[in-house]
Amino acid sequence: MTLDELIQRVEAARLRRSEHLIVQIVAVTKYTNDPEVLKRLYNDGQRAFGENRVQDMEGKVKALSDLPIEWHFIGNLQKNKINKLLKLNPFMIQSINSYELAEAINKRADKPVRCLIEINSSGEPTKHGMEPEIAVDTYLKIKENLPNINLQGVMTIGAHTDDEKAIRESFRKTYKIFEELKPYGAKICSMGMSGDFEIAIEEGSNMIRVGSALLNSYM
Repeated sequence: MTLDELIQRVEAARLRRSEHLIVQIVAVTKYTNDPEVLKRLYNDGQRAFGENRVQDMEGKVKALSDLPIEWHFIGNLQKNKINKLLKLNPFMIQSINSYELAEAINKRADKPVRCLIEINSSGEPTKHGMEPEIAVDTYLKIKENLPNINLQGVMTIGAHTDDEKAIRESFRKTYKIFEELKPYGAKICSMGMSGDFEIAIEEGSNMIRVGSALLNSYM
């Protein structure tokens, strides 16, 4: 699907939730190493791009350095890759999945970095992210103690199932945490990918991360 088609589907889902909801699209780039594909997407109007692996992001940031792209790191971040990631000056790190990881980034950053905490709201053992039960306390502890972590909200991956009820439930759980954190400055609720972004928006997501569904039409 093209960017225009995606925007139309986002718009329809947004109106089902609320006419006041504004949804940002992050185009996930892990499906291609061809910068020309990303340039085509950029020329269609896409500005925020998300990458899962630091090494791949490094190559893409360099190849597209002439474009004012907003780069989001959305994958599992290993501590030995923090310095490399920070050198790329990411717009946002969406995958803070523990206090310890936040602490390690805080120590190595020389300025505040925009971040989201990642919540494993489906409880699936294959997924990264902190347990919903500790998310609020961890968020507040990071906010209080780590000045180089500029927390902006929460991120989750929906339940990996065909059962729509279970997918909605995992999104609702994260949205409830987001609501609890709003008084503490949380603005972003990043939920929804290629297969479930419409459900995520209906459950309150204001940022979606769409890869294969979008990139396939630009390759």
